[in-house]
Amino acid sequence: MTVAFSDLGLAEPFLIALQHQEYTQPTPIQIQAIPLLLAGRDVLGIAQTGTGKTAAFALPILQRLAATPLPYKRNSMRVLILTPTRELAIQIADSVRAYGRQVRLRSTVIVGGVSQKPQTEALGRGLDIVIATPGRFLDLMEQGFVRLDAVEVLVLDEADRMLDLGFIQPIRKIAAKLPKSRQSLLFSATMPPAIEQLAQSLLNQPVRVEVTPAASTVERVEQRVMHVAAGDKRTLLTDLLRDSGIVRALVFTRTKHGADRVQQHLERAGVTVGAIHGNKSQNARQRALGDFRVGRTRVLVATDIAARGIDIDGITHVFNFELPNVPESYVHRIGRTARAGASGIAISFCDASERSLLRDIERLTRQKLAVVGDGPSGAETAPEAPRRAHPRPEPRRDSRDGGHRPPQANHKRGFQQRPRQAPTLAARA
Repeated sequence: MTVAFSDLGLAEPFLIALQHQEYTQPTPIQIQAIPLLLAGRDVLGIAQTGTGKTAAFALPILQRLAATPLPYKRNSMRVLILTPTRELAIQIADSVRAYGRQVRLRSTVIVGGVSQKPQTEALGRGLDIVIATPGRFLDLMEQGFVRLDAVEVLVLDEADRMLDLGFIQPIRKIAAKLPKSRQSLLFSATMPPAIEQLAQSLLNQPVRVEVTPAASTVERVEQRVMHVAAGDKRTLLTDLLRDSGIVRALVFTRTKHGADRVQQHLERAGVTVGAIHGNKSQNARQRALGDFRVGRTRVLVATDIAARGIDIDGITHVFNFELPNVPESYVHRIGRTARAGASGIAISFCDASERSLLRDIERLTRQKLAVVGDGPSGAETAPEAPRRAHPRPEPRRDSRDGGHRPPQANHKRGFQQRPRQAPTLAARA
């Protein structure tokens, strides 16, 4: 039986907005979550990015607000949506505006990396919805620009990524100031014990909605691994990108400096490329994303801060230039391709020092990655990277961009990293 949006209890203004977005049929997470949220239930949702969960929580929230308009209060909001990265906050805000085009509601984005003055001015006028990163929002709370006594709905989106970025304590500080009587929603692609504990402390008798197994990878992504010396990775990447079948590629590095080095190497090779990471200003990051979205650049190099902040259709390939320290990040990285019903290819470069990381990924995803030594189309479109008699020493790596690796992940391999001084919460946001 085919389910339509009109079967889920959505009002006419939102059905019209969905038609404008050319959404014709709800996704599984929307079918399960929308009726529950319209009924006022707390929901614990387990879903990968790209499954339509933003609409799953935004549409019922907008309908609730439109049905019960209230006077605006200075520095107050009725809905607070917390999300790990600036890019994701902006994308959620865009969706909220698109779905709410038929109703008159106020919303704003509160993120770090930009002036706080426009944000405090918007708060001062009173708002229906605030979409924020935890670091900047907590900063404004502590400065006295935020009142939380009118919040009716709390949404935690990409909760496991917020855990990775060290935002759990800020979230707890924010939640402690919220009214006890509220609707709470938590969405996460994976469900580690820390997220289970957070959900138990914040949600009231939640209904669990799960559309894919935790830590599963996108079915339409063909996953491959190429074993290569660390010093040969940039040459190999350049060779592979000569394949015209790679229409739009996302390349993930572990560090900010590594992303810059890969970008510079590809530029010298004549590849149109941009980069986003935590050291770049918000305007620079949005410009790089915009160029990638419209096709002015063919390749975007990013750190894990962008693993869930890029919602762009048509990404044909994801390259893991370096394997992530945290295996769950692999799931989020490759989820950037095979969106909107398309298929995709994920190619991971693995040097000798990363073999334990590869084993962790295969253990988490419960599948072996196919080992290949040729080009991304399956034919020999690029030669194997040449071996050097004296390989370059691997460059020193700084701490993972945007956060820290959980200590328990290091204990498994018998060593303890000593990360550099962590950035401030506002800088991470």
